[in-house]
Amino acid sequence: MKIDRIDVYGYDLTYRYGGYAFSGGRVVDTLPSTVVRICTDEGAEGWGETCPLGPTYLPAHGLGARAALQQLCPALPGVDPTNLTRVHDAMDSALKGHGYAKSAVDVACWDLLGKHTGLDVATLLGGRVQESVPLYKAVPMDTPEAMRDYVLARREEGIHRFQLKVGGDPYDDARRTRTVVDALCDEDLVIADANCGWRLQDAVIAARLMDPLERVLLEQPCSTLEECIQVRKHTSLPMVLDEVITDVPMLLRAHRENGMEAINLKLSRFGGLSGAKRIRDLVDALGLRITVEDTWGGDLVTAAVAHFAASTKPRQLLTVSYMNDWNVEHIAPDHPRSTGGVGQVPAGAGLGLNVDPQLLGKPLFSVS
Repeated sequence: MKIDRIDVYGYDLTYRYGGYAFSGGRVVDTLPSTVVRICTDEGAEGWGETCPLGPTYLPAHGLGARAALQQLCPALPGVDPTNLTRVHDAMDSALKGHGYAKSAVDVACWDLLGKHTGLDVATLLGGRVQESVPLYKAVPMDTPEAMRDYVLARREEGIHRFQLKVGGDPYDDARRTRTVVDALCDEDLVIADANCGWRLQDAVIAARLMDPLERVLLEQPCSTLEECIQVRKHTSLPMVLDEVITDVPMLLRAHRENGMEAINLKLSRFGGLSGAKRIRDLVDALGLRITVEDTWGGDLVTAAVAHFAASTKPRQLLTVSYMNDWNVEHIAPDHPRSTGGVGQVPAGAGLGLNVDPQLLGKPLFSVS
């Protein structure tokens, strides 16, 4: 099997709850998502997607993904899409870095591999060990009362894991977290996520103020690993690291310094399912837990997340986000769905989705 043509599409994803606000005054309501379709000489096709969370969250942005794909896609026709090593070698030879763009190609190849073998992606990733996975909802930064009301509304929908967006004034953030925790029950979990928003002094203050709270984890307080490790020394709250875990050396360093108990594993952060699997398996060997998600995305990103989570051991899985739950738009009628705070994993070969190209319009560009 050989890659014959690559189509790259673009569409916008709209956050269904209004404005998604997080630290640093950052607010998003619509994001450009990029979809890749790989067509083979045997008439098969695979789909992937990448959607950075705006231009100021990570070194990535929506239009950058499209530019990167325009650069690397000409290296792919003629390559066997079921040989992931060759696919990544071809992409790396055409463009250094830009793993978030390569992620869409990687996922599309896993989709093709599944369809070629008749297996679902979760099975290919090591085995389907879960049929459904526990979901969280992010809680945009707002007043303590507004965040509490948002959490209670989502709890009525069956959600029991909440990621609170903090990273502002540490005293205000402590009030936000306490107000939410006081309204919840023993079965609920709260992750206070600063998204690198605190300076070291404010992070230490916030951590000490939150330390007495039960069922609370602290996520990514500062922008550097060194600062996060210092914060970890001042609190007994379990720590989740996200933005600073960029590769295996950083993961091993953070573990060596006792810097975290879990990581937030975003698929596109590691170039797609292939790189994320390496990180996941290493994290498991280190005895740590993971949240499985991506920077943002629609039905295809969510399907990849679902299969990855379904192949992750339950004891290792902290929580999962189905981001297509957060969006208005859908491009696959059989997209992954959630019920009662639990995400169902698609059945069928590959990602288990049937994307409707008419919902995407004409490709931005094609390479053959």
